[in-house]
Amino acid sequence: MAKNITPRAKDYSQWYVDIVREAKLADYSPVKGCMVIRPNGYAMWESIQRQLDKMFKDTGHVNAYFPMLIPQSFMEKEAEHVEGFAMECAVVTHSGLEPDESGKKLKPKGKLEENYVLRPTSETVIWAMYKNWIQSYRDLPLLINQWANVYRWEMRTRLFLRTAEFLWQEGHTAHATAEEAVEETIRMLGVYRDFAENYMAMPVIPGLKSEGQKFPGAVNTYCIEAMMQDKKALQAGTSHFLGQNFAKAFDVQFQTDQNSLDYVWATSWGVSTRLIGAIIMTHSDDDGVVIPPRLAQWPVLLVPIARKEEERASVMAAIDRLTKELKDKGIGFRVDDRANVTPGFKFAEAELFGYPIRIELGPRDLAEGNCIATLRHSREKLTLPLAGTAQEVAGLLDRVQQELFDRAKAHQDANTHQVNSYSDFKEFIAADSGFALVHWAGDTADEKRVQEETKATLRVIPMHGEPEDGECMLTGKPSKQRVVFAKAY
Repeated sequence: MAKNITPRAKDYSQWYVDIVREAKLADYSPVKGCMVIRPNGYAMWESIQRQLDKMFKDTGHVNAYFPMLIPQSFMEKEAEHVEGFAMECAVVTHSGLEPDESGKKLKPKGKLEENYVLRPTSETVIWAMYKNWIQSYRDLPLLINQWANVYRWEMRTRLFLRTAEFLWQEGHTAHATAEEAVEETIRMLGVYRDFAENYMAMPVIPGLKSEGQKFPGAVNTYCIEAMMQDKKALQAGTSHFLGQNFAKAFDVQFQTDQNSLDYVWATSWGVSTRLIGAIIMTHSDDDGVVIPPRLAQWPVLLVPIARKEEERASVMAAIDRLTKELKDKGIGFRVDDRANVTPGFKFAEAELFGYPIRIELGPRDLAEGNCIATLRHSREKLTLPLAGTAQEVAGLLDRVQQELFDRAKAHQDANTHQVNSYSDFKEFIAADSGFALVHWAGDTADEKRVQEETKATLRVIPMHGEPEDGECMLTGKPSKQRVVFAKAY
């Protein structure tokens, strides 16, 4: 266990903060409610961004960029939307600064004719532009994604999980029919599930949000929910079918192929830097970060060990040959040949920063024609022949990726249980036992009651849940399927 990291079993919340700060992923900012993403953390975001961007483009989407400042009048055009985000908006009211009467401080100068909102999300400004770009069915579908920052007034900072400003992507698409828009909504949820499970090595439950939990202004919201090591849920991505709500609010009509006018149908979908927090809380341990190989900046760390100067040349020559083989295989690596720190320090730092595989090579290993590989997630040590090491490493990285997923899936399965009565449900949640699969036929007011009494929320109505007749645990009304309730971040 790293000396400055609180054990998970002692204080999971503090463990998380310690991991983020000690592994140099992020730090608190002098701007209240905000964070600074450090290079190690930003490298993780770049890996996430790079892979998702490819997946978006493979499904026909293109990138664009829209202003961060949104006229306040735009926010007022869609009633549910403004109601849902009003309390989170940061508002710009003046332009420029000037000295105050004392001459020692500054004060706002010019009052704006209209206030601007720092974007909490971009539907309104994007649909104001779509009105200019869409006239005919030939202009559809319009499939645009934006990589951006957003601002939602939040003072209770939890690094990566809840900050006022954060980074994300937001897809905004326009379609000629409701069927096409719904298909897009489900498709992008599938992209998120694919990414979460095959790149983050994080099992998720895809499904529908309840009326009380859906995105403001959406007809339906779909999500993927994941279980963290402390058995709490984390919403890891959302995809919204917006119907014609924003098209009507901004009068975005098009000429159909039948020469009639209709409002376009819309979707939006997004994930954020919260995914970095998800990786940490799904895989990491008391010694530092554990990063799935497919998202690691450097999947392999090479540590040459040569205590004597006459040994160094032969060890580094072998390291050079190995790095060339890794490069030829397309495997990312970093060589830690710092002379001013000990091998033990390098090993501890490698564990803290989460390199999936660490390879050590010294004179004795070289003489025997081997190197030593250590797997970060399991601490397993392997002796690999220098001839063909890169091929062995490629297979090991795939193995590590799969074992991380299998371990997380086993944890989720072991802590997901069917619960039938409300009294049993309250005991289950009070004991922090994980995901409760319950029959549900309550409304939004019933959801609020459950949340007030237990701190659990309806996380997801599983898309692939088996039909099952039952009675709602709270109301006793007929239910056709179990849903997931849990405490959540």
